[in-house]
Amino acid sequence: MKGAENLAVVSNEIDAVIVHISTDYVFDGEGDRPYVEEDNTNPQSVYGKTKLDSERVVIQKNPKHFILRTAWLYGDGRNFVGTMLELAKRMDSLKVVDDQIGNPTSAKQVAIAIIKLIETDEYGLYHGTCDGECSWYDFAKRIFEINNIDIEVEPCTTDEFPLRAKRPKYSVLDNKNFRERLGYKFAKWQDAIEEYFQERK
Repeated sequence: MKGAENLAVVSNEIDAVIVHISTDYVFDGEGDRPYVEEDNTNPQSVYGKTKLDSERVVIQKNPKHFILRTAWLYGDGRNFVGTMLELAKRMDSLKVVDDQIGNPTSAKQVAIAIIKLIETDEYGLYHGTCDGECSWYDFAKRIFEINNIDIEVEPCTTDEFPLRAKRPKYSVLDNKNFRERLGYKFAKWQDAIEEYFQERK
């Protein structure tokens, strides 16, 4: 949080805009519809609480802010997509969680959205994820289908793969402010993942 505060303070001192990246972990994941920007937050992990605190300090320290909550991000570096491809090289079958639902989102789509934001003065809080929702199981299946990888994928529950940090079960984000303020719509997650692999070839 201190890093976000320092950046917000310095950017405000030089009259600069700050773009702060946040997360779906600010929600508890217990809802039954996609979260819009105005929905109440209720983080369930230290990570989520820290990210929410960072959002608040940016809002306090620099009025020229864009806060962008995104989720299930993939691109260069370590992420779910890369992990699935690596596992497929040495395994014939996989178990993948199917009771966590979210928006798989490409880093490229987020970068394009940030450019759209900073070309305006419509400061504030935005959700920024690819359009549509699925489970990690659905996402894994699509990754393998696109790459013609023959591997058995079996759905499983979160309880079968306990992690230190509690993950929200339903953390689908609705990009309402992008649509209403900027008239902008993200690509569908299915199209974005296909484009990702096409550009890697």
